[in-house]
Amino acid sequence: MRAASSGRPAAGAFARQWAPACLGLLLGAFAAAAAAAPLTLDEVLAHADQPHPDLGLVEAEAELARAEALLAESQDDFRVTLEAGLRSGRNTLDDDGFQPDHLARLNARKTLWDGGRTDLAGAAARLESAGRAAQLIDARAQRRLALMTRFFDVLMTDLRHAADSEAAAVAYVAWDDAQDRHQLGEITSTTLAGYEARFQEARLKRNATLRQAREKRALLAAAMNRPDQLPAELAEPALRDNDRPLPEFKDLLTRLEAANPRLQAHRQLLAAAGQRLAAQRAEHRPSLEFEAETAAYSRASSTRDHLRAGLNLTWPLWQGQRLDAGLAREQARFQMLQAEYDRLLLDLRQELYETREEIAHLTASERPAARADSVLRDWQLERARAEYELELKTNLGSSMAQTQLARLRDRTIEYRLALAWERLAALLGEPVETVKETKP
Repeated sequence: MRAASSGRPAAGAFARQWAPACLGLLLGAFAAAAAAAPLTLDEVLAHADQPHPDLGLVEAEAELARAEALLAESQDDFRVTLEAGLRSGRNTLDDDGFQPDHLARLNARKTLWDGGRTDLAGAAARLESAGRAAQLIDARAQRRLALMTRFFDVLMTDLRHAADSEAAAVAYVAWDDAQDRHQLGEITSTTLAGYEARFQEARLKRNATLRQAREKRALLAAAMNRPDQLPAELAEPALRDNDRPLPEFKDLLTRLEAANPRLQAHRQLLAAAGQRLAAQRAEHRPSLEFEAETAAYSRASSTRDHLRAGLNLTWPLWQGQRLDAGLAREQARFQMLQAEYDRLLLDLRQELYETREEIAHLTASERPAARADSVLRDWQLERARAEYELELKTNLGSSMAQTQLARLRDRTIEYRLALAWERLAALLGEPVETVKETKP
């Protein structure tokens, strides 16, 4: 590339003209929101508890489980029914034809004992409800992760677009310079075509990231359940929690096994399956029911009671294969839930291990390397600016592009680190700071 004294704008100078135009195209799509303050990460995360289809589905399942628990606990409530009828009839003792035979009957029943089936079914329903409530806690944690991911995707795409804009500016200046050299006969048409092709590729890449910036904003708006309000500008988060101390794996594992919401939910569902299995085994037991009734009839009869009370005993002596089939079904469901729990425990343990290893690697290796590269690029940029000011042959535009890439690398690592910490908190079901070291 020629020196600045050649009369052609250096890449860095052109980039300063090009970048605002590209940024204007990006922000122009969000002009309605441009006057608002930059969207912060805390504002985005506030939507984790707000209505959203993902959260609504889990909430509906929890509500259904609570309703099932109420239904199961009401099975031994008093059942009061009113029966009335306007009718007529005749019998062999009356030769006068049809006579009015109206009635009104009020009946009350209550199960006194059914071999524990109602109690077991109620306990199973309560455990199921508690399990669904634990799933709701995990759903909110997953919503936070989804929102953070979408937020960081937008920031990374914006940084990538800035770097691609710098690279496209460098390629344009090189092509523009090559056109003058071609007119002077210094380079061939083939060489000039190569410069143009590189510029068009850089321009294509820049425009692709511009499109991705719009798409990522649409995904963020959808995650916030505001698809018609695409954010224009996002505030860079501080992410101070990225520097917190990392507990040992054994301490994290102990806390995960005790407090992970998914594990807690599955334990409750497994216990509920055990109660249903016990209730199925009690199906052969007798049941005792109290009954009281008052009635009024338009036709008197010695076989009709106007007031009565008693106990009803029901004992299922033979039910064919129904009882065995029901028992086998509940046993299979219990075994299936047990296998799912064991599989979940293995998966969560592996996820915990990988998440902790990612945090350790990002903190100890990738972060220092990215920061060293960023410092190097800053020094190179300062040197390129100084050479530009002295009108020496320089590569200011390329240095600016490399600086943008270094910043993208550095921020990407911080975003990955923040997401890893958030995944760790979701696995533990509580903040990582609450994990205490286990004494040997």
